[in-house]
Amino acid sequence: MDADDLADRIAIGDLLTRYATAVDRRDWDLYRTVFTEDAHIDYTSAGGIAGGLDDIVAYLAQVMPMFEMSQHLVANLDVALDGDTATVTAMFNNPMRLVDGDVWFTGGWYHHDLVRTADGWRSRRLLEEAAWFDRAPF
Repeated sequence: MDADDLADRIAIGDLLTRYATAVDRRDWDLYRTVFTEDAHIDYTSAGGIAGGLDDIVAYLAQVMPMFEMSQHLVANLDVALDGDTATVTAMFNNPMRLVDGDVWFTGGWYHHDLVRTADGWRSRRLLEEAAWFDRAPF
């Protein structure tokens, strides 16, 4: 692994952190900076929708207010670099508190197809693979 590979892996880690930050802060402009304009995003395994960036941003802006907070932890990045493209699988764990105080927990994997752009790495495809859901026992 050379210095360029290390720099790419750091930049990709930063991209996934930006994704989690954008969703947790409900910052849809920041969210858009994670993706290419023609990205396909699929949240169907968690009961959401699949579609293009505009459709997904509109959907998230509508449904995320039901949660008082969320706190995505993204870890265990498995990065396969191939020139100006990369595939990434990363685990997530996400507690989400509903406005009534109940807490939902969920976890799974994010699968990204990335491309290097003039603005850095961007996701052109995100598939969320939800593995489990749990509700707090209180």
